[in-house]
Amino acid sequence: MNSLKYIAHYPAQLVAQVQSLIEKNQLAPMLAKKYPERHSIQTDKALYEYVSEIKSDYFRNTAAISKVGFDSKISVINHALGLHTQISRVQGGKLKSKNEIRIATLFKNTPPEFLKMIVVHELAHLKEKEHNKAFYQLCQHMEPNYLQYEFDLRLHLTVQELGLAN
Repeated sequence: MNSLKYIAHYPAQLVAQVQSLIEKNQLAPMLAKKYPERHSIQTDKALYEYVSEIKSDYFRNTAAISKVGFDSKISVINHALGLHTQISRVQGGKLKSKNEIRIATLFKNTPPEFLKMIVVHELAHLKEKEHNKAFYQLCQHMEPNYLQYEFDLRLHLTVQELGLAN
């Protein structure tokens, strides 16, 4: 069951169902059928525009995001798919704060739902720093299917790790 580390904290019955799908070679085809498309956002500029559009829909009164990009150094191994950082610098006599969002490069070739899920997750950190109830409520406000996409992304990562992809 170590190979199911991405869903290990889910109920045992659900993990057993996933294990059964893997044994029957049905997990990858199921995900491929459920998420047949891949998004077209391939550059940092396109990603910045995509993130800015979602941000403007939900966070008009928050600080601007100064930088958004794909980052090949972000690793699933480090339990990160994206990073939100806030950098403070002194400029003249003022303290300036800049928000940056970096998304793991693996999201360049995923369904649009997975990219949106990770972008929503990182944007939610603009208001809620911790992964608490308010954080997940905010994620679901921005993307009502957030929890399902998060689970399916975990299944996608499992497929990738086990080499089951078609």
